Amino acid sequence: MSNPQRITILGATGSIGLSTLDVVARHPQQYSVFALTACKNVQGMLALAQKYHPELIVMSEPAAAAELRLALAEHALTMPVEEGEAALASVAAASEVDVVMAAIVGAAGLLPTLAAVKAGKRVLLANKEALVMSGQIFMDAAKAHQAQVLPVDSEHNAIFQALPDVVQQQAGHVALEDYGIHKILLTGSGGPFLSLPLAEFEHQTPAAACAHPNWAMGQKISVDSATMLNKGLEYIEARWLFNCRHDQIEVVIHPQSVIHSMVQYLDGSVLAQLGAPDMRTPIAHVLSYPNRIESGVAPLDFMSLSELTFVAPEAARYPCLQLAMDACWEGQAATTALNAANEVAVESFLQGRIPFTAIADVCAEVLTRSGSNAAPVTTLEAVLACDRAAREYAATVIKQRW
Repeated sequence: MSNPQRITILGATGSIGLSTLDVVARHPQQYSVFALTACKNVQGMLALAQKYHPELIVMSEPAAAAELRLALAEHALTMPVEEGEAALASVAAASEVDVVMAAIVGAAGLLPTLAAVKAGKRVLLANKEALVMSGQIFMDAAKAHQAQVLPVDSEHNAIFQALPDVVQQQAGHVALEDYGIHKILLTGSGGPFLSLPLAEFEHQTPAAACAHPNWAMGQKISVDSATMLNKGLEYIEARWLFNCRHDQIEVVIHPQSVIHSMVQYLDGSVLAQLGAPDMRTPIAHVLSYPNRIESGVAPLDFMSLSELTFVAPEAARYPCLQLAMDACWEGQAATTALNAANEVAVESFLQGRIPFTAIADVCAEVLTRSGSNAAPVTTLEAVLACDRAAREYAATVIKQRW
């Protein structure tokens, strides 16, 4: 029997990280944990260290790293704890590592994910912001360094599964129409406010926005689901992952979250991937690809399903989605700025500083400014500069208006 694949999990204490560890633990002969990383969740990481015994831990916040070292010592655990952004990138690119789960939420995941790509790793991509912020740069790096990038997001994983094998092997680097593909249909639940009267949107609380009807997710992605900015980011990610043109991708609201996405072919066929709304399914798929392993998720019981419905997203209900789809085709500066503005706005909403409807207002204002002043963003340094400028302007807008 071959040696287990060694895995680094970037963002181990988040929902994707925990689901990944759940799947890995079911297959100890196939996978072993090399490193776990987190930002500042000391108690969460301590629990993971006790259960999974990684060879190395990285905390991006130095204060959290210091606190964790003391906690580990109290429990007689001796694994080393490193700290900071450089350590994150190092552990993602480490020679001991075969597989990197990129599950850090937001822009913070860009540099370590790119480090894994440039080290030629098998990268399980759950951090959509890496492609939103640096699409062409990211895909070019993956090709140049022969990294295998496999999509973890349930929608992109569904699309990937519905593509021909030859397109899977070259995803992002081939023309879809050459393989009989007409269009990608990216599904979304519509979030918790799908049926809420528009007049009530500005009064919605963080708790209401985070109460997703189908998925258990962290606060940031839950709010993004409520605005459907998350689907907009996924739209941008799909453009790069699958090399889509504007006319080859469409967003469809599917409230039941049973069909995770679909691919239409030129002959009229539509291939859809179905399953329970549990992230362990796509995680198990990318971990074992091209094979299949048990994930802990029960098979879909078709006899228990109610009707499956589909509607077009309303622009007035989801202005953030339209902003993202427009930004997708405007260039790298627009998508980088949008992501940055949204992260600042969502954090302000979660802190109770701005109303729910202001998230879209902040994003629109930052996009307007970035569009009028945008220089070409073709290097990583330019990406990071664009990100910083957009964050600063978003913070200024919030301070001035609320």
